[in-house]
Amino acid sequence: MSHPKVLIIVGDATETVDTLYPYYRLIEGGYQPVVAAPEKRKYQMVLHEIKPGWTITKEWEGYSIDAEIAFKDINPEDYAGIFFSGGRAPEYIREDEDLLRITRWFWDHQKPMASVCHGVEIPARAGIVKGLRMATVAKCKFDLEVCGGIYVNEPCVIDRHMVSGRTYHDSGHFIAPWIRMLDSQSGA
Repeated sequence: MSHPKVLIIVGDATETVDTLYPYYRLIEGGYQPVVAAPEKRKYQMVLHEIKPGWTITKEWEGYSIDAEIAFKDINPEDYAGIFFSGGRAPEYIREDEDLLRITRWFWDHQKPMASVCHGVEIPARAGIVKGLRMATVAKCKFDLEVCGGIYVNEPCVIDRHMVSGRTYHDSGHFIAPWIRMLDSQSGA
């Protein structure tokens, strides 16, 4: 029996915990996570934390992850949902026209979407956040608001078919509601 496929969007410098927590939760939930990126290859993830005494995020090298499919090769109709991971990757992958096309398709077709931390930069750049309430890391508040979104400083925000959290520290709050949303759409 095949499991419904769900996209996890990454690039180099994607945050490790932002990515791996939903990846394994999807497997536990009976889904097939499919890692997607600008091209099909291995990507270097990072660890992010604001250390005591620091005023900016410190970054360490994390695990690597293989992208199974390039954005240009994605037929969004093959997927039940999409997840935008955080880290620095969204800062550059948000300009990929295929990723923007895919993002708009999921929004327009009301498929379950989730975002954490800097992941908000992708739906914001795709132009789908106008009037949408979303959580994100505080330093991305501007990215969301300048595109018409509404910043909410909570561990889980659900607005229509978008579920969002601020950072990986919120994963225990926003991933389960997103998976329940996937379940209700896939008939699980």
